[in-house]
Amino acid sequence: MLVVLAAMVYALIWVAKQLSLALESGGLTFDGFHQEWAAPTYDLVKFLLILFGLVVAFPYLPGGESPALKGASIFVGVLVSLGSSSAMGNIVAGVILTYMRPFRVGDRVKIADTTGDVLERSLLVTRLRTIRNVEVILPNSSVLGGHILNYSAHAQVKGLILHSTVTLGYDAPWRTVYELMIRAALRTPSILPEPRPFVLQTSLSDSHISYELNAYTNEANRMADLYSELHKNIQEEFNASEVEIMSPLYLAVRDGNPTTTPPII
Repeated sequence: MLVVLAAMVYALIWVAKQLSLALESGGLTFDGFHQEWAAPTYDLVKFLLILFGLVVAFPYLPGGESPALKGASIFVGVLVSLGSSSAMGNIVAGVILTYMRPFRVGDRVKIADTTGDVLERSLLVTRLRTIRNVEVILPNSSVLGGHILNYSAHAQVKGLILHSTVTLGYDAPWRTVYELMIRAALRTPSILPEPRPFVLQTSLSDSHISYELNAYTNEANRMADLYSELHKNIQEEFNASEVEIMSPLYLAVRDGNPTTTPPII
């Protein structure tokens, strides 16, 4: 009976593996079933089949009806239940994240206070690599319990909007500011000309106006580099036009003194 049971479990695992390989390669498809679900679904099915086989095989083991073996099995079950509560929580969270599909391997995401590219997503942990090449390992329970920002989800189709704010005095014409900021965005590599960058006035304070530049890109994994290039181009455009970028707390009585814009090199 044990041999027959082992053969049946092995055969079912083999069938599940072949189906998983076919689904993962795209040779077999089901409506509503995504390719990235194939491997984790196979792992889950294999675990459940092995567990089912062990439970069914227990009564057929030599001495399976003895009180000693029953007591030992209860003792082992208590130890496992007490010692693996956090691990089981991570596994359940990993299964939920797999079928929720909040992110994929390679996506640029922000989970809690960590921003990076997804390296691996397993049943227990999620691994991220930050822009400083630091690998961060997050338990799946904390990932599921927090909020997730996925910058890559729509970057290839609709584009990711990069935004940056500058503050200027009321003496700067807003039409000129719009033109300079849009020109700086279009000079930045990987900024899409269509949809066209746009500017919003986000506040009218006592001493300054806040202008927010919004520009589209489809390279979410280069956010840090693009922001740096965008800020550099904004400074160059404003300095070339002698428009001073003023801090909200910066006040000066110039009385004919030169402005603080650096000379053009």
